[in-house]
Order: sequence, then C-alpha cells, then structure tokens
Amino acid sequence: MIDRALAFATRAHAGQIRRYTGEPYVAHCISVAEIVRSVPHTPEMIAAALLHDTVEDTPVTLDEIAREFGPIVAALVYELTDVSKPEDGNRAARKAIDREHTAKASPDAKTIKLADLIDNTKSIVAHDPAFARVYLPEKRQLLKVLQEGDRTLWEQALTNQ
Repeated sequence: MIDRALAFATRAHAGQIRRYTGEPYVAHCISVAEIVRSVPHTPEMIAAALLHDTVEDTPVTLDEIAREFGPIVAALVYELTDVSKPEDGNRAARKAIDREHTAKASPDAKTIKLADLIDNTKSIVAHDPAFARVYLPEKRQLLKVLQEGDRTLWEQALTNQ
C-alpha cells in the first residue's frame, strides 16, 4: 500500500514544485511520511501522509483515494484536507474554518498534521522569514487542536519555531 501511495502521489503532484526548495512537490509528502514513520504508526497513516495534499492540491478526489486505498486512508486524507474556500472570507476566517475541521480529526490524522507542520515550518522559517511571521502564529493556534496527536511530534512542533 505504501509503495502504491508513493507512486500515486508522485503522479498526482507531477509538475508541481515545492516552494522555496525547487524540489518536486512530492518531496514534501515523502518528508511528512518519514516524520510519521518516526513515531508509532500504521501503514494507512504512512499512505495518508504521502497522499495528504492530493485532494487539496490536485484534481484527485476522495472517491479516487477510497477506491485505490480504502476507507481508512480516504478518511485520513479527508481529515487532513482544508475545507475552506476563497469565498469563506479572508485568510484568518479561512484558517479558523480549517482549524475547526482539524479539531474534529482522529488522533492518527492529527499525528500526520503535526508531521506536516514540522516539515512546513522548517521550509518557511529557512526560506521566507516574512511569511513566517504570518505562519507561526497560525501554527500556534493549530497546535491547540492537535494535542491528541502523537505527543513526541506535538512537542517537536511546539519547539520547532
């Protein structure tokens, strides 16, 4: 399942470039999966970590994820997908909607989200200090709803600022 998820994510994100590093976008997905791999996890969590941005950032649908990887992976990807839309208001309003969605997520999804925050923080702080001033306060708010995720990753995300 993990190899299939990596291949799927690589195809889905083909042509997308990671901001700041210029790497193929899938490198971020792999980094998130490796962070999740460092704590207690399931194969479904690793697959979802690899696929966490597919529905949000590509034409892939949750139905496709469910068909290819089953309901557990699809549920995790749904929990990790931002639900706000541009018409929901300014950035603060959209982030609040997405935070409410994340607050309802399972502990496994919250663990993956923590790994995502850790990887994103590393890139943003290193390459875009101006955006980091916007991102880090949003991250602190999000950490308040992620306490049910893996404790080690939560503490790492908290101190990684």
